[in-house]
Amino acid sequence: MDRGEQRRERLIEAGLALLSESGWPAVTTRAVAERADTNLGLIHYHFGGLKELHVAIARRAGEMVIEPLLAQLLATTDERAGVESLRSLLPVAAGDDHITRLSVELVAGALRTPEIGEVLRDQLRVARGRIAEWLRALHPQWPPSRCLGAATLITALLDGLVLHRLLDPELPAREAVAALTDLVDQLEGGAE
Repeated sequence: MDRGEQRRERLIEAGLALLSESGWPAVTTRAVAERADTNLGLIHYHFGGLKELHVAIARRAGEMVIEPLLAQLLATTDERAGVESLRSLLPVAAGDDHITRLSVELVAGALRTPEIGEVLRDQLRVARGRIAEWLRALHPQWPPSRCLGAATLITALLDGLVLHRLLDPELPAREAVAALTDLVDQLEGGAE
């Protein structure tokens, strides 16, 4: 990584820290430059301004939030293993305060700022597409629309469970995952 890329990376990392600590209002050009221990002009040089810096921070935050969950799910060999991976994903996703705050700020930023919304929508579309490809490999007989529909349900389920777990740490998540396992088993039994 050359010196310019290192500075750009340091600015994004500073912005992520501010975002996690205090939300989007705290992510100003001055605050990011101070946190990165660099001059204000580098933000304009590397990003063109605050809006573009926010987009770069949102993109990185989205990667940090989405990619670990997606990678763990896609590493499973079938739906049952995917459901079982939820048992370990849920406490991790809901228990990491930094990632939780980034998630909340991403959604808030996406609702307020069209450019941040576009970044998050694109990342979620890519994630759903990757899940649909995983399902297509497991079920080559399924039409693409069914794979995409199932991928949409999987991402909504994971998002919903994480959200509910954040709001209610006593959520009966283990029971929910067990019920989902039963549903998958019934679907598999009905497909034979």
